[in-house]
Amino acid sequence: MTKTRKCLNRNNKKSKKNSQPVNQYYFTMKKTAILSVAIASVILFSCGRDKTKPNSVYMPDMMYSRAIETYSNTDTLKAQGIFYNATPVKGTIKRGELFPFSIEMDKVGDSTNYIASRQVQNPLPALDAVQTKEAERLYLVNCGICHGTKLDGNGPLYNDGKGPYSAAPRALATDPIVVNMPDGQMFYSISYGKNLMGGYASQLNTTQRWMVIHYIRSKQKPAAPVAAAPAAAADTTVKK
Repeated sequence: MTKTRKCLNRNNKKSKKNSQPVNQYYFTMKKTAILSVAIASVILFSCGRDKTKPNSVYMPDMMYSRAIETYSNTDTLKAQGIFYNATPVKGTIKRGELFPFSIEMDKVGDSTNYIASRQVQNPLPALDAVQTKEAERLYLVNCGICHGTKLDGNGPLYNDGKGPYSAAPRALATDPIVVNMPDGQMFYSISYGKNLMGGYASQLNTTQRWMVIHYIRSKQKPAAPVAAAPAAAADTTVKK
């Protein structure tokens, strides 16, 4: 009897050991099945919802942004107490952009800032081949229509006197006024306009305007030295 009981106890222990992995397996399978059913339910519920009734949004300002289209009326924003003028905050610049031109536009009849702009240097180093090609493209798109593809002042608007402009624009490559004009003053003229030419600050950013100036300089010949004024004749009259 004692031997029989010992054998039974041994068999029971073995069966318990064997049953543990089986129980753990079934528990894992049960847990996996429950998770699968839960995930499937969420997916089915999401796909089957009424699309005309969107669910709650965690960050509505990011989901439904106030997109402002070009030339759109912003009076509705003002009515809601939202200030918007479509211009960058003063004193801020775009990442990677050069510092803006520090000299403001002169008032009518004043030329103080125009004269002061002579002291501003071009902050861009000499352009490489790729940058020169881009500068040429910018010039042709924005300046060539008046000043000509050859920078000779014979663009389509003048066209040897046959175009709508009766007077030829300045020849940027050879006109002594332009050749001797400092880079800062040229930048001032491009930014704010000069005489009949309007400003191009809205078409070209700061870097692009300096690139165009580099391109113009590359097409100019060195300015001829200004001849010195003749010395006044000495007075040989002797007072007696």
